[in-house]
Amino acid sequence: MNSVTFNEQSIQPSKIICIGRNYVEHIQELGNETPDEMVVFLKPNSAISADLHSEGDQVHYETELCFLIENNQFKGVGIGFDLTKRDLQSKLKSKGLPWERAKAFDRSVVFSQFVELPNGVESMSFHLKINDQIIQVGDVDLMMYKPSQILSEVSQFMSLSDGDIIMTGTPKGVGLLKQGDHFSADLLHHGQKLLSQAWLVK
Repeated sequence: MNSVTFNEQSIQPSKIICIGRNYVEHIQELGNETPDEMVVFLKPNSAISADLHSEGDQVHYETELCFLIENNQFKGVGIGFDLTKRDLQSKLKSKGLPWERAKAFDRSVVFSQFVELPNGVESMSFHLKINDQIIQVGDVDLMMYKPSQILSEVSQFMSLSDGDIIMTGTPKGVGLLKQGDHFSADLLHHGQKLLSQAWLVK
């Protein structure tokens, strides 16, 4: 089982619950329709990787605010990359087929460390820099479905195990992973930095 780090402890998520199309401007940049209800899909534990890999076949990054579950509540918070084979996803969507081949492949999700969740998830934001240039900025205020609403709705039809992770969707600014690019992400609460982490795309 692959693992993530929470408070310097190794945690093995049984699954990763992902929310799609949760930022209006990201919906617009990909030319998608605004959904009538929350879009939910899963990634397996086998998708977790410690490193960003370009894979050589048009893999896009999507930076997201992520929450670690304990006792059916948010316990930890971090930043994650939902990696997507965009061309393949488009082909599958055009045929009305599921997205797993484009979303749930090995090494399709990378997480920062997770830290203890402070009070007030509504005051959280993040930004991604690529080669020292800010590319993506996410904020709970910009989400169509807020974290507490996501947790409530997902819990209605799916059991959550300790260590599971919820990814809350990506803002505009997604793009192609390029070998050698330097990624750095900051997570903030009320504008104060909670964590920073960096990756070099392999």
